[in-house]
Amino acid sequence: MQNRTLPTLIAMAAATLFNAGIVHGQKPYKVEQKWVIGGDGTWDYVTVDSAAHRLYIAHQTRAQVVDLTTGKLAGTIEGLTKSHGIVILPDGKTGFLSDGGANKVVAFDTSTLAKIAEISAGTNPDGMAYEPTTKTLWAFNSSSKNVSVIDVATRTVVASISLPGKPEFPAVDGAGTVYVNIEDKNSVVRLDAKTHTITATWPLTGCESPSGLAIDPAAGRLFSVCDGKRMAITDTHTGKSLGTPQIGDGPDATAFNPMRKLAFSSNENGTLTVIDTAKPGFPVIQSVPTMKGARTMALDTVTGKIYTVSAKLGTPPATAPGGHARPTAIPGTFTVLVIGQN
Repeated sequence: MQNRTLPTLIAMAAATLFNAGIVHGQKPYKVEQKWVIGGDGTWDYVTVDSAAHRLYIAHQTRAQVVDLTTGKLAGTIEGLTKSHGIVILPDGKTGFLSDGGANKVVAFDTSTLAKIAEISAGTNPDGMAYEPTTKTLWAFNSSSKNVSVIDVATRTVVASISLPGKPEFPAVDGAGTVYVNIEDKNSVVRLDAKTHTITATWPLTGCESPSGLAIDPAAGRLFSVCDGKRMAITDTHTGKSLGTPQIGDGPDATAFNPMRKLAFSSNENGTLTVIDTAKPGFPVIQSVPTMKGARTMALDTVTGKIYTVSAKLGTPPATAPGGHARPTAIPGTFTVLVIGQN
């Protein structure tokens, strides 16, 4: 060391960092843009339509549609009671919204944003997913603890399946299998889309109140985000727990990037956790500062960008014993955060 000059040591260190960057192939994530689009009240799921360059946001009694090219509000779908899940069909022409307060799933035309059908579901439909092999929409009803299976062509319910507890967010493998977190049982259920039957129920080790769920079909892994700052990673074939890496506090959504083999957790404490799923132990490689309350998100698998939403928050209301009261959003401050690696 004594024989090496300072410039030489600096050059060696820079080369080491450069080579490490090549090996990992990753730049750090950061908030690239913030778009204030306004609107009052609470929010829930967000969905990206990559082909149309649009972001759909469930926002209280409406769904807001943002143009991802300009960052401007492109329109709204009004007249909802309590919007939750949003699904855009592969053809891009039709979308579906779960209206939990009305116990309905609403179909809409993506070109005009006009409602085209209302489908009665169970009580408080929430998370939803499209299953491509059967061409069905699965709307999970949190209060009636079942799932309404909807034929997207006829827009009718073709099956109702009872579940062992309160369902949260689902995921599909694209080959006829549907998974859903069971929030009050700390478990995940596997369903056969063709037979409309439960084929397995697995406990989520080290996981409390699982909410968001994502899947890596190629590797056969599920990613459930849980209270207690944990992500439960589960084998889709055996139900075996593969790991529980630590995430931020108050997660509500997760996503998986198949190109980069990264899993993400959006957390209410104002962080986005980034996990490398290609490495043993599923290490956390970054905790990205976002915005307090930014607990839901969507991944654009084409661009790799992540979108999350929040607002400037006021003082939290008094919390009931054993409950969780979120602070009130300040009107007009609702914001979309664009997170990327540029």
